[in-house]
Amino acid sequence: MANAHKVNYLSSSGFGGLDTNTIGYKQSAGSQPGIIWCGGLKSDMDGSKASALHQWADTQGRAFVRFDYFGHGASSGEFRHGTISRWAADTVQVIDQLTKGPQIIVGSSMGGWTALLAALARPKRIKALVLLAPAPDFTEKLMWANFSDDIRATIMKEGIYYEPSDYDEPYEISRELILDGRENLLLDAPINIKAPVRIIQGMKDTSVPYGHALKTAEALMSEDVELTLVKNGDHSLSGSADIARMLLTLAKL
Repeated sequence: MANAHKVNYLSSSGFGGLDTNTIGYKQSAGSQPGIIWCGGLKSDMDGSKASALHQWADTQGRAFVRFDYFGHGASSGEFRHGTISRWAADTVQVIDQLTKGPQIIVGSSMGGWTALLAALARPKRIKALVLLAPAPDFTEKLMWANFSDDIRATIMKEGIYYEPSDYDEPYEISRELILDGRENLLLDAPINIKAPVRIIQGMKDTSVPYGHALKTAEALMSEDVELTLVKNGDHSLSGSADIARMLLTLAKL
């Protein structure tokens, strides 16, 4: 059933509507609160978690939308020109133009950062957040902090660094991504989100250490925050038990 969802396109208003980019998305109508999926860096909306979530939402008769950020998947644009601001703007545009009423955002990895930024931008629209291995501030605290002086120099002088990845192509880490990330840091101050937040984090995650999830939980101003640590969980949290845990968390909300 998940494969039957059709790709639609939204004209991007990301940067004042001055470009011709499009956001690819898949959507199902249904009851509220609706659910929005925010994927991770270099992932797309057809990943196993997003597809399973869409199928579950359909069986529940609940409104659902998943989308690809600028430079990802079915959306236009080059990944190397993407920034946290741009991807957060894509998320806010999806909320504004594709959904009505209260929404629950499910954000994975970088999608945890864009979900938090979107919730700050549209607090009245967000009923709750479910964050899977959330990576707010990752450009600064997980990338830049661990880069060697040579890599840092390459990024600043040449404007791009090609970081090896598990994908066919390396991550393109641009100077703009690093500098823009610094304009969107959240963990050094209280995060003014009052909605319920559920965080699920693998303890064997080598991309986002579980201490990062704890910092995220501590920074949130909401008094309804629960952090679930999965002892054998990796960064993807896409095994059958992980997906079942995600769906159960949503059902309880």
